[in-house]
Amino acid sequence: MGQKTNPIGARLGIIRGWESNWYGSKKDYATKLIEDNKIRTYLNARINKGGIAKIVIERTLNKLIVTIHTSKPGIIIGKGGGEVDRIKEELKKLTGKDDVQINILEIRRPELDANIVGDTIARQIENRINYKRAIKMAIASALRMGAEGIKIKVSGRLGGAEIARTEEIKQGRTPLHTLRMDIDYANVFALTVYGKIGIKVWICKGEVLAKRDLNPNFVGGKEGGLSDRRDRRDGDHGHGGRDDRRGGGDRRGGGHRDDRRGGGEHRGGGDRRGGGDRRH
Repeated sequence: MGQKTNPIGARLGIIRGWESNWYGSKKDYATKLIEDNKIRTYLNARINKGGIAKIVIERTLNKLIVTIHTSKPGIIIGKGGGEVDRIKEELKKLTGKDDVQINILEIRRPELDANIVGDTIARQIENRINYKRAIKMAIASALRMGAEGIKIKVSGRLGGAEIARTEEIKQGRTPLHTLRMDIDYANVFALTVYGKIGIKVWICKGEVLAKRDLNPNFVGGKEGGLSDRRDRRDGDHGHGGRDDRRGGGDRRGGGHRDDRRGGGEHRGGGDRRGGGDRRH
């Protein structure tokens, strides 16, 4: 199950909320669903360098609220908010609605967002950076920011090889069956000159034991994560204990050895040699 089901879909209603919040009757449900897809496709193409993590769409009776979660809010807002106004007008034309509201939420730790990590790797592969190097850099930065585990799978003509293959690099743990584990997942593509390369990213942010707010605009997760535990483990007491032990070793191997050496010198001293002279 864990390998076949989308980790986000499996956790909906448990520790994760829906990215489209609205009610649709039988008549207009399909129309609204297609419209949501059009909005997401358009915004991802329109702001392709804006570091978009997710787009949350909410609808009231006559109002459309689009919330863009991004790591680069400055690019989307533009100079004096001009870019947002242009996007708003374009969305009004696309949806045919007069009341469109755009909210922008900044992602503080983009290294822990699967979409942004996957997109970064895709851009690096497109710029002909070695895929292994790009993946290892992404893994290192995610673990540094407190992720419990990360798994990245790339598939296609890697490095421009004739035969397509799949490679997977993982570090830490990503338990896909454990539904209380907060696992972020993304599937992105790198469009290279020698073909399309697929990139899948799984990031485990830790266990969610308390009841979580399922609002899709909730920006939460494990703030401290693994790093807090590491700090406690490698605290002052731990280092001090090690140093004392090392110091004890020095003392044990210190004076005793010198005394023994000193004893040897007395034993093999000049008195005996002198005794031999007297015999002659």
